[in-house]
Amino acid sequence: MKGKWNIDADHLMSRIETLAGFSDAPKPAVTRVLYTEQDLAARTWIKALFDSSGMTVTEDALGNTFARLEGDDPEAPAVATGSHIDAIPHSGRYDGTVGVLGAIEAVRAIQAAGLRLRRAIEIVLFTAEEPTRYGIGCLGSRAMSGILTPDMIRALRDEDDGTVEDARLRCGFTGPLESVRLERGQYHGFIELHIEQGPRLETTGTMIGNVTAIAAPATLHVTVSGEGGHAGAVLMRERHDALVAGAELAQAVEAAARQSGASDTVATVGIFDIHPRAVNSIPDRVSLTVDVRDIDGQRRDDTADRIRAAATDIGARRGVSIEVSTLNTDPPATCGPVVRDAIAQAAAELGHSCTDLVSRAYHDTLFMAEICPVGMIFVPCRRGVSHRPDEYSSPGQIKAGVEVLASTLVKLASQ
Repeated sequence: MKGKWNIDADHLMSRIETLAGFSDAPKPAVTRVLYTEQDLAARTWIKALFDSSGMTVTEDALGNTFARLEGDDPEAPAVATGSHIDAIPHSGRYDGTVGVLGAIEAVRAIQAAGLRLRRAIEIVLFTAEEPTRYGIGCLGSRAMSGILTPDMIRALRDEDDGTVEDARLRCGFTGPLESVRLERGQYHGFIELHIEQGPRLETTGTMIGNVTAIAAPATLHVTVSGEGGHAGAVLMRERHDALVAGAELAQAVEAAARQSGASDTVATVGIFDIHPRAVNSIPDRVSLTVDVRDIDGQRRDDTADRIRAAATDIGARRGVSIEVSTLNTDPPATCGPVVRDAIAQAAAELGHSCTDLVSRAYHDTLFMAEICPVGMIFVPCRRGVSHRPDEYSSPGQIKAGVEVLASTLVKLASQ
């Protein structure tokens, strides 16, 4: 089946370049944050592409955007695909965008082939996969799955104390938040095309990754309260240094992940803030944010429990108060066999090498798994680099991913 799909890789790469231009950072970096001027301009451009493809376009109350190519059976649940276009500050141009623009190209190729399909195909442009503005990732898909309730959304605030509610209304997304949630079974299946954000495909010379499971995070916020004082006047035996206690806890985070016995368990202290942050003052307070991930939810939660136990022990030994709160515990996802089988068959028929792998980053697909069977198609990215301006996937690699996506959509939409 090599050459079945007429994928215009040059045109697709040109569109990726154009989308990268909607940015608050100069090239080659991309910064595109939710509900900003650049985000809204990029959305308008994407919607124009949907319109030019002859698809029906709708938006929900958060700005999740849906473009639908109708099938022959209007009662049959559609097959969905898509990703996001928001970008963290000073990142690259391929993360998320390949899954949106690649989906548009896949649908164009299906239309050009003159195929009639039983099920509709729907492209979803998700709102805010990145946690940049409101501190929570996958805002749109969390709300669609019901994991994030309307009241939880209304409570979210950015660094300027602005609310999601005010921002979305200013941007013209005026429907009730209660209408965003989708029913389970809304889709027959969902597939997300994405760069791997890891080195395995490139290292092994494999063209396609067929994702088996998606790791999910538990996020902990830790506050260590000790006693401040003059760096020269307080003797070592009298100290209750919040920084030193926090540093010991950071090491305990690493140890807790290693103690799980599984390579899929990872834990990271990504934020470590110190008060009062003066060279001649003993820190009296530190705060840490801890990210714990695994494809096994129980094993991840056990790791978080070891971190909490370590906090209790360190606090008692060092005479400081350590409070640990849980910001979120998302469920890991296992990709659906019906979708994974379709991806594997598509890759084989097209002559593209394919391997099973785990997604250690999480994506909107993680939350779509609450609605329908899901799968992800990974394509290689150079050196596994992502979230940086030098993020890169070649035209040939992206073209192969779009070909597999088109075949997978046809297989599922024909069921």
